Amino acid sequence: MDERAAIVPTLPRLNPTSSYWQDPPHGISTHRTTGELPESVSTIIIGSGITGASIAYNVLDKSDASSVLMLEARTTCSGATGRNGGHTKAASYRAFLDNVRDQGEAEAARIARFEYRNIKAVHDFAREHKIECDSWEGDTVDIIYEVNQWNRARQAVSEMRRILGEEDVAAQYKFYDASETAERFLTDGAVGSVSYEAGSIHAYKFVIGVLGLALTKGLNLQTETPVLEICRSSGGQSRWTVKTLRGSIEAQRVIMATNGYTAYLYPPVKGIIVPLRGTVAAQRPGSQMPKEGLKTTYSFIYGNGYEYMISRPPGSRYAGDLIIGGCSTKAPEEGLYEWGTTDDTAMDPEIGQYVRDSAANYFGSQWGEDDPDGRIRKQWTGIMGYSSQGFPLVGKAPGEDNLWIAASFQGSGMVLCFLTAKALVTMMDGEDDEEMIDWFPRAFRMSEGRLKDKFRGRLHEKAPMDLELKAGREAQPVPEECPIRSQGIMPSST
Repeated sequence: MDERAAIVPTLPRLNPTSSYWQDPPHGISTHRTTGELPESVSTIIIGSGITGASIAYNVLDKSDASSVLMLEARTTCSGATGRNGGHTKAASYRAFLDNVRDQGEAEAARIARFEYRNIKAVHDFAREHKIECDSWEGDTVDIIYEVNQWNRARQAVSEMRRILGEEDVAAQYKFYDASETAERFLTDGAVGSVSYEAGSIHAYKFVIGVLGLALTKGLNLQTETPVLEICRSSGGQSRWTVKTLRGSIEAQRVIMATNGYTAYLYPPVKGIIVPLRGTVAAQRPGSQMPKEGLKTTYSFIYGNGYEYMISRPPGSRYAGDLIIGGCSTKAPEEGLYEWGTTDDTAMDPEIGQYVRDSAANYFGSQWGEDDPDGRIRKQWTGIMGYSSQGFPLVGKAPGEDNLWIAASFQGSGMVLCFLTAKALVTMMDGEDDEEMIDWFPRAFRMSEGRLKDKFRGRLHEKAPMDLELKAGREAQPVPEECPIRSQGIMPSST
């Protein structure tokens, strides 16, 4: 992992794999507001995903907003946001025990509430501004196949209810045993399941909608304009020169919304923000699956990883399609070689095959025959960004004036980015008061100390093997004949 984390990211690659969400591309995918780059602006935002778009909207929403330039290396929203799984799902309980241990009870509660609030804010914004993005709100379920993961979930939710309060909206979870799980969620062989509030969204369309609002407020969007370097301007200590393939621009402040690619432009985060390539597939459901589509979104959790899945909601294009991703730990060395890569033009063949087979394997006899047109409608990869502590890095670059960062969203951009953008703009405007300190997690803030932490890979996935439930509650054992395990999905050691 040390070797993989030390790899310097490249610029976003040309000709990436074709994302389901970007087919067809939107009219502003190659938009350039002006034919030439301006020589000087007040603010440059690098990156046009959900973070960059939300930052632009919030900056331009201020009555005194002046010239704002957005630079995108490829087409609009062609990075992680336009290549994700469409899931607005926090799964806050999964990291809660670790957050209590490392950050304390108050901060763990703040993180959980922030994640829930962010999800609601995304859907509320889409509804308020009439952004057509297949916004769907409902329940999700985590199908759990391993005893220690089940024990961990029960203990985490118990702690959430104790710390947040029984009635807190961020602490509402329902548990189902193995038989209830099989009946309700059409999956056999699980230890049990946990259900809670979540949703799904067409993230590409959502960002296009946010950018459309920003463009009407005066945003200058320049696509296919990769940034090569950020350096201090000769014009003064607090000004910056941003060098691109199309020329250089002077700016009062620069914001990097570049997620897994950030270390290319800002070397201090090399080995602190590490890229990870993810694989996603859009699948036509099998003949025995519900004709009206699945009623919930899913995750499938086992000993050392998970897959996530949504069913495209009624009324959307290809309603009922299953979008499933994850699976990187199923490759040799638990997918170690997927870390450090920014190549989304290619796909690991073993992970790709596992993703193609995963939904049919999980639903087993409930799947039926593959669609006559084929199981896979489209398959693609995307580059995420992970940090050494498992949290985003948000705020002013240490020791620099007017250089800001909002990056490293741990594969959970739809759960973290939207309100993070609001928080960053609040910081830049000097309005970082007690109210914001109360709702924005301290653990997400950029600091000198966070540039010294050793990278440890993706956190909060493996449960300790000796984990026991509190208050003497016993976990349900794994069935001896587990169909998921027999199909090669579960590691033989669990």
